[in-house]
Amino acid sequence: MPLAWNEIKSRALAFSKEWAGESSEDAEAKTFWDGFFNIFGITRKRIASFEEPVKKLGNHYGYIDLFWKGVLIVEHKSRGKSLDKAYDQALGYFPGLKERDLPKYVIVSDFARIRLYDLEENQQHEFELKNLHKNVRLFGFIAGYQTHKIQEQDPVNIKAAEQMGRLHDRMKDVGYSGHPLELYLVRLLFCLFAEDTGIFEKQQFKEYIEERTGEDGSDLGHHISTLFQVLNTPREKRLKNLDEHLSAFPYVNGKLFEELLPAAAFDSAMRQELLECCALDWSRISPAIFGSLFQSIMDKQARRNLGAHYTSEENILKLIKPLFLDALWEEFEKIKHNRNRLFEFHKKLRQLNFLDPACGCGNFLVIAYRELRLLELEILRASRAGEQSFLDVHSLLHLNVDQFYGIEIEEFPAQIAQVALWLMDHQMNLLVSEEFGLYFVRIPLQTNSTIVCGNALTIDWKTVVSPWRVSYILGNPPFVGKKEQTSEQKKEVVGIFNDVKGSGVLDYVTCWYKLAIRQMKSNENIKAAFVSTNSIAQGEQVCVWGNWMRSQGAKIFFAHRTFQWSNEARGKAAVHCVIVGFSLQNISSKIIFYYDTPKSDPQTVKAKNINSYLADGPDVYIKSRTIPLSMDVPEMKYGSMPIDNGNLILSKEQMEKLLAAEPEAKSYIRQYMGGDEFINNLERYCLWLVDCPPSLLRKMKKVRESVERNRKYRLGSGREATKKLAEKAALFGEIRQPDGPYLIVPKVSSENRHYMPVGFCEPKIIASGTTLIVPNAKMYHFGVLQSEMQMSWMRQVCGRMKSDYQYSAGIVYNNFPWPEKPTEKQKQAIEAAARAVLDARAQFPGSSLADLYDPLTMPPLLLKAHQTLDRAVDAAYGKTNFKTEAERVAFLFELYQKYTSLFAPEKPKRIRNARTAP
Repeated sequence: MPLAWNEIKSRALAFSKEWAGESSEDAEAKTFWDGFFNIFGITRKRIASFEEPVKKLGNHYGYIDLFWKGVLIVEHKSRGKSLDKAYDQALGYFPGLKERDLPKYVIVSDFARIRLYDLEENQQHEFELKNLHKNVRLFGFIAGYQTHKIQEQDPVNIKAAEQMGRLHDRMKDVGYSGHPLELYLVRLLFCLFAEDTGIFEKQQFKEYIEERTGEDGSDLGHHISTLFQVLNTPREKRLKNLDEHLSAFPYVNGKLFEELLPAAAFDSAMRQELLECCALDWSRISPAIFGSLFQSIMDKQARRNLGAHYTSEENILKLIKPLFLDALWEEFEKIKHNRNRLFEFHKKLRQLNFLDPACGCGNFLVIAYRELRLLELEILRASRAGEQSFLDVHSLLHLNVDQFYGIEIEEFPAQIAQVALWLMDHQMNLLVSEEFGLYFVRIPLQTNSTIVCGNALTIDWKTVVSPWRVSYILGNPPFVGKKEQTSEQKKEVVGIFNDVKGSGVLDYVTCWYKLAIRQMKSNENIKAAFVSTNSIAQGEQVCVWGNWMRSQGAKIFFAHRTFQWSNEARGKAAVHCVIVGFSLQNISSKIIFYYDTPKSDPQTVKAKNINSYLADGPDVYIKSRTIPLSMDVPEMKYGSMPIDNGNLILSKEQMEKLLAAEPEAKSYIRQYMGGDEFINNLERYCLWLVDCPPSLLRKMKKVRESVERNRKYRLGSGREATKKLAEKAALFGEIRQPDGPYLIVPKVSSENRHYMPVGFCEPKIIASGTTLIVPNAKMYHFGVLQSEMQMSWMRQVCGRMKSDYQYSAGIVYNNFPWPEKPTEKQKQAIEAAARAVLDARAQFPGSSLADLYDPLTMPPLLLKAHQTLDRAVDAAYGKTNFKTEAERVAFLFELYQKYTSLFAPEKPKRIRNARTAP
């Protein structure tokens, strides 16, 4: 166990006085460094050797003055000699060392001066020996203190997971697999971490392997099995004649080493892999993210992109800060100068309990625990201000891992979650030790977190932890949309929402919302927040999920709108998601985090009410309509559907080839316009045989062949309606082509475009089923549909195709609240501005709409025309001072609520089938 810093500092001062002015005979260097290590309570002979021979470049041998494998090289010179040359000499030994034995530090000295090189941090420190006591914390790595700041992006996290992955593969290849392998690796993870963070002696695990096992690895499995038993046995119950290396290991407890596993079989290569793992500095590993990386080693495919398979701390903080952490820090700042209130606040922290019902490797629980421990450290600093030291650090620390509960469906990540919480607890204890100068470690482990392996959707959460004990429910349930759900998952959704109409459209994550609210019904003080697929706040799901939430009295008190989430799930490096914080309490302070783009930083906006669309506005639910909500607005329809398996559709090359063979087909070939063709200026064509005389059709052999292929395709369909269409194989299956000009709206448009482009088409251009059309639309309608008002509404209520906007008639267009009573002058202003937009597009005939509406390449002329149009449309609404899109959306929701309260609900009506023939 490391000495307290006060003791180390006192020893350093005595050491520097002892050696002040001493002679510099080389023979005294060993004595000097033995004394130096003794400062930290370390016997130098146990860990480091003097005059270690090593082969240098050119087959010459050299002798390292002091060598601690994998940690330190010391090069000592006579007083007054060059320390630069001493450092160069130390580096010269590196080529002759095994990679795993390369040091992390180099010290050079001449008795009077000491210079420390931290090779991993690329830092250098130099001071006179008389000032050693002032700089002694630089050598905390000798005592066993953690000296590196834990960094999420530290490459050592990836390297550690990769090395463990290789060891995993070798063990699995020899037949050691399943539960024993998973638990074995978790135990090894603990041992590796323990020897670099003061739970074990420095390099104790590595030295046991090197000194007690053969190089061929044949006895390694036996020794590790014995070690696992020793770690689970109290010292007083161990055999009296136990190997001295084994007896030196501490009693761990915590049930981690309780289960008796089958002995593993190692070979020389596997032994080397384990020693390579030992060579890493595990004190730099972040328990918060390593669990996710560690889980990924089970999947070779996922391992190829390990860096993308963990949930970033930044994203986890997006949830826990507004859920509870910000409020706790705010409370602390108010009371930090009042010791009595600090005492009560500290007690309050101990009473908080956290449940993650989809905890995976415990990322959320680990980060939450770390942040609470950091807050506790600030409490101790504030409450003990002015006091020199603590006699008993242990008695002052209240927070522990037993405040954390989790449910995880897979056994391996459940085990990792529990160990990760222990590791984080130890890292925070080291931080406390560093702060107050007294080493503190909770070994043997006395308390555990509660991580239950099971299906959170089928077990009763109350059996994991009583709702009365729960303060917060949080987590990151599986990102599974309704289309990606397995049959089993669909059954689970229907089973949980069996009393909710329309639940078949819901994403998998909504099940966790319902079960969380079930806990809240027992304890209304519970607050919850989940990372969720963003589709739950879009389109048709809102009417089901959001309406049900409101019916239960749940209220959203913070929300992150759509942003990109780095996800630990295998095969998904990033998804677009939202975070929803909710409670049965009506929390007065409500916050929405907006993102200009999914990858940008959030902007914070205070809200009066956060509705299920995660917008500041009334609780409205946009249901699909068959006709527009606003009066005097033309209907929107689908484009024509060929239902032909491509038999009536032609590429440009196919069209040219057909005309070369049958020129008379020219009158019956039309330009075919889908969303992709409209946006990207692509050419496609179709056979439009509506008015083709039968006699001519019979003469056109190649056209007739296409029709015949279409007839066979339709006859072979499993749908009776499609088979019926075989009677009219020359025609599109569903024909909705207008007789006059019409507006064309692509169903899907990139999220990167601020304006989703729409435009006019002539009736001779056939609109496909990937577009929506508005026959009889005027320039005024084009102007409003192309405005910021419509874009804001669309972004708010539309569905998504992946992350792209998915426009719809029933949800977006038919529910859009158009200007209530625009004057003729306002309409004319909109029409003039709309024409200016079309004119600006026409200035760039060689550019596609994709080119024109890319934010990076949008011409200033076109952007200015759109901004003029936006002002004209805003004026028609009677409001022109919108500062943010959030304000605009709130205005539109209020207007929607006004319109729907004025009109009787739409009566369901039968939708007529599209005509299939002229």
